[in-house]
Amino acid sequence: MQLPQFQVHADLEGRHWWFLGRRAIFRTLLTQAVPPSKDRLILDVGCGTGGNTAAFRDLYTCVGIDPSPDAVAFARQRFPTIEFRQGYAPQDCRDLLAKADAVLFLDVLEHVQDDFALVSQLLAGMKPGAYLLMAAPGDPELWGPHDRGFEHERRYSLERFRMLWQGLPVSECVCSALNARLYPIAKLSRLFSRLRGKALGPGQTDLSLPAAPVNALLYRIFAGESKRILRAWR
Repeated sequence: MQLPQFQVHADLEGRHWWFLGRRAIFRTLLTQAVPPSKDRLILDVGCGTGGNTAAFRDLYTCVGIDPSPDAVAFARQRFPTIEFRQGYAPQDCRDLLAKADAVLFLDVLEHVQDDFALVSQLLAGMKPGAYLLMAAPGDPELWGPHDRGFEHERRYSLERFRMLWQGLPVSECVCSALNARLYPIAKLSRLFSRLRGKALGPGQTDLSLPAAPVNALLYRIFAGESKRILRAWR
């Protein structure tokens, strides 16, 4: 990601239905895995501009790390009471990995060339019993200008995603598609984006804030998927 994408994220991630709905789902999953307590540490790897790190600070002690100086500068400016490190995981946060009760790894894998190696290295540094919560863009058929703007390496099918931890000493709690209810709309918008040869929103992204009533409706539809996903927990 470059500065224009970070600026879009910083501007929209506290208001846009996609960011808010996804956080509602992650909040449900996190509290299922880790009982809320300020004594519990959540490490946000690839924290970007800090919105996800800050979203759970009322429940846990949260720390973010990101290799981008621009992203960390945005995060520190927006959330001065939260610790943010500039650096790479796992080498620059081994102390935090060894203590974290859960590690957030959200929308990072698609930027990494060797995603298998990185997942293995993170898991190797985590303490026994900790949880790794991962998310990445799904369905390779949705590839388009938005992905190129964000410098993505790939989009994932569920089968490809599950390959990341096959054979490793971990137990899968749940693996599910997100935004499934709105998938037809997403597919149409990405098709339109490919046909016009450019992303639909600012900063070479498909992110733009709809009218408030539409934004609220889309949030409720998306966030409502948390019940379905939690039922699949095992």
